[in-house]
Amino acid sequence: MNENLPPCPECSSAYTYEMGALLVCPECGHEWSGSSQAAGEAAAPGEKVIKDSVGNVLADGDTVTVVKTLKVKGSPSGIKAGTKVRNIRLVDGVDGHDIDCKVDGFGPMQLKSSVVKKA
Repeated sequence: MNENLPPCPECSSAYTYEMGALLVCPECGHEWSGSSQAAGEAAAPGEKVIKDSVGNVLADGDTVTVVKTLKVKGSPSGIKAGTKVRNIRLVDGVDGHDIDCKVDGFGPMQLKSSVVKKA
């Protein structure tokens, strides 16, 4: 058995084992995700992970590319697919708009992470 595994949170049994991505307690049958690998990769508790349209994790300061043409109120052309946006900032926006950025030719705006791809 691996001494690095935590005890069961339900019954405090020390005989836990890994089964795939889960930890399992053989005494009470409780299963939970708390492996040492997942703890190292996961974000801090309470921190929201924001992913782009293809599943890459985004971070502040990243450069992204717009994957589809977006309509912008008050603008006749909008933002074309393939436009690069540099130095993004992740925010808790309204209505799914979780990226705060400056788009060249349009100025500051918020975008949804589902319409961008990490460059």
